[in-house]
Amino acid sequence: MTLLQPTDPIEIMKQKAALRALERVRDGMKLGLGTGSTARYFVDGLGQKVAEGLDVVCVPTSEVTRVQAESLNIPMAELGDLRRLDLTVDGADEITQELYLIKGGGGALLREKIVAAASDAMIVIADDTKLVTQLGAYALPVEVNKFAHGATAAVLRQVFETQDLSGPISLRGGDTPFETDGGHFIYDCALENIAAPHALAAALLNVPGVVEHGLFLTYATAAVLAGADSMREFGAL
Repeated sequence: MTLLQPTDPIEIMKQKAALRALERVRDGMKLGLGTGSTARYFVDGLGQKVAEGLDVVCVPTSEVTRVQAESLNIPMAELGDLRRLDLTVDGADEITQELYLIKGGGGALLREKIVAAASDAMIVIADDTKLVTQLGAYALPVEVNKFAHGATAAVLRQVFETQDLSGPISLRGGDTPFETDGGHFIYDCALENIAAPHALAAALLNVPGVVEHGLFLTYATAAVLAGADSMREFGAL
C-alpha cells in the first residue's frame, strides 16, 4: 500500500503532523478518526499500519471518513458499542497554545465533538499556520436545526452582541445549503476575536435551535503542528 503523495507545501505539512501522531497508536487501541484535509492523512497512514498487522478498532466522525476507512480495510465499530475510546486524532481550523480549538470547517463538528468527548485523549494535527494567539479569525461554525433556521440566526446575532462580538453570519452553501451528516445546517460566524470563548460557548448552547458549535475548549490533550522544516508538539503526547 502506498501513502498519499502530496506536493503542495501545506499538504506536506499536514501529512507530516498526521504521521507523527500515528506513532502514538498501539495495538489494541480504540480510536476516533477525525474528518478533514489533515485527518485524511492520518486515516491513510493508519490504513497502511493495519495492512501491516496493526490491531485497532475505530469510530469515524463522518461518512466521508467512514468511506475512506472502509476502502483501507480499517476495522470500525459504533461508538455506542465501545463506550470509551483510547485516542482521537483530528485536525483543527484554529488552535491556541492552551489547546482551544475552532473546528467544523469540514462540516462534521457535532460528530467530532461526540467522539472527542468519549475519548481519553485527543491529539490535534495541523500545519503550523493554524496556530493563533486568540480564536476567531476563522469563522466559527454553528450547527443549527433546519426548522426556522433564519430565526435561530437572528438570535445568534443577539448573542454575539451581548458578548461584544460582531461580524457577518452566513449560511454555509447559501441558496443550496450544506447539510451535515445529521441533517442540519451550518452558519459560519466571522467574529474575528473571541476574547471569552467559554462564555460564548455556554451562551450558544442556550439558544433553541442550536445543535452544536465549533468551539472545542476542553477536549484536546496534545497537538502536533508541522512546519516546512519544523515540528511543534505541546500537551501530553
